[in-house]
Amino acid sequence: MLDAGAATLLAGNTSLAGQPLPLERALGRIHPEDRGWVFDRIRQARQTGGPFSAEFRVLSGMGDVRWILNRGRLAPDATGALRGCGVYIDITDLHAGSSSPSNAAGAAQAKHLEAAADHCVHVHAALERHGDTQLRLIAGTLLFGIGRALARHMS
Repeated sequence: MLDAGAATLLAGNTSLAGQPLPLERALGRIHPEDRGWVFDRIRQARQTGGPFSAEFRVLSGMGDVRWILNRGRLAPDATGALRGCGVYIDITDLHAGSSSPSNAAGAAQAKHLEAAADHCVHVHAALERHGDTQLRLIAGTLLFGIGRALARHMS
């Protein structure tokens, strides 16, 4: 399932947010040159679980190319089925060479945010297995906030 922003960016339709979607629909806007390897990596992660990270291109509704960093984790839920939780971060500016941390302090801050995102993905997955809806919502909100901070830091 995707949130509204990811549904718009990756599937091209905000109304698909919150709905279970087949992979081909959920990631319908992945660049044709990246589609095969991204889908292969996702299918492999669905079999093994664990952390997931991929950097790939998507095509916007206007045909512009955007670069996306996807970081997340697949972990078994209470029934043993693998469930994923993660973030999508638009890193297009990094590929245009127009922005990167301008000093060592900026690079260190980015590393801390990335570490926080990784830890929060683990926390969210653990809370998913635990089943506490309120705590899972809090962890999801924190994960979203960290993703936004990373995106601001990278732009």
